[in-house]
Amino acid sequence: MSKATGRPDVKIEEAKDKVIGAIAETMDLYGVTPAAANLYATMYFEDQMTLDEMRTELGMSKPSMSTSVRRLQEIDMVKKTYTRGSRKHTYAAEKNFFRSFMAFYCQMWEREVKINLAAIKEAQEDFIEVIKDSHSTPEIVAKAKKYYDQLEESKTYYHWLDDLVENIRSGRIFEFLPKEQKD
Repeated sequence: MSKATGRPDVKIEEAKDKVIGAIAETMDLYGVTPAAANLYATMYFEDQMTLDEMRTELGMSKPSMSTSVRRLQEIDMVKKTYTRGSRKHTYAAEKNFFRSFMAFYCQMWEREVKINLAAIKEAQEDFIEVIKDSHSTPEIVAKAKKYYDQLEESKTYYHWLDDLVENIRSGRIFEFLPKEQKD
């Protein structure tokens, strides 16, 4: 039983702390530090916060706070907001987990596709040179052909991953996996 019996304000804070703890614990999936994860989880319940408010709430140093906010902005989990009449920067957490998931993983998968397809292209060009080289022995040619074909086969995965990203970004993924609420 909760210590907050009879104290609704305390009960609310305890309930928020449960969710903040769970979000912060799982944010490592997004490649963020525990400090950034705790910051995001705290901001999740706020409309917007200034850096000073974040520091007060979490007791973090200014450099750690700035680094955490910057990292969360890079992965589209926090956005800088504008407040009329204020000179201080304010930030708001992305509260739509679908959007957070889509932005982060699509960004990572696009990076994986781009980097690996570029490396495959270069490597396959090298293998073709080896295959065409009159100084290559039959064993070397066979090895180069084997590796070339292996890389050609791996392209199927990268093209599939690229299609997955497109289906997520366009929202077509929800035709196959609807956003339905379950308990």
